[in-house]
Amino acid sequence: MRAYSVDLKHMEHAKAAADLMRAGVDCYMSRGTAEALGLTGHRLKVVKPLEQFSVGDWTVLPFETVHDAAEPMGFLLAAGDEKLLYLTDTAYCPYCFRGLTRIMIECNYDKEILEQNILEGKLHPGMRRRLLRSHMSLDRALDFLAANNLSEVREIVLLHLSDGNSDAGEFKRQVQAATGRMVRVAEKGGEG
Repeated sequence: MRAYSVDLKHMEHAKAAADLMRAGVDCYMSRGTAEALGLTGHRLKVVKPLEQFSVGDWTVLPFETVHDAAEPMGFLLAAGDEKLLYLTDTAYCPYCFRGLTRIMIECNYDKEILEQNILEGKLHPGMRRRLLRSHMSLDRALDFLAANNLSEVREIVLLHLSDGNSDAGEFKRQVQAATGRMVRVAEKGGEG
């Protein structure tokens, strides 16, 4: 069995999992994530990449993502005529998806803003490597969107924007211009 330790920089995604489980809510995650968080119990539902499961009316397909956490995953959710892609905390996505109606995608940083912040001493140069290897830039998000058929997409929500290495208004403008779709930016701690 592989042992994982939880890194506090990743707690923003799972800090309420134990409380939710105690409140009677099933929580779905990879084994690596569960082990890193020290979670056990009948409300814990361990899922594996590319093994579909159902939650109520929703069919969920988890898939691997590229991040520096314990077995991170993205999710494709489908119910009725809705098909939602949830893709965050990943450097890129090697998959293409058909029939999407909504996309929630990480758009963490812009390389030019990142480099300027390093040059000005606002960001430690060591952070560059981590961001490039574990988070999706505006350019990669645009590449991903261009690689997928967006003809049925009604909405794109940009997630996980860096506090100092992004420009929400500019990111929204560029994604809207590239896709012709309604774009929202999720606010920290809120919906969008």
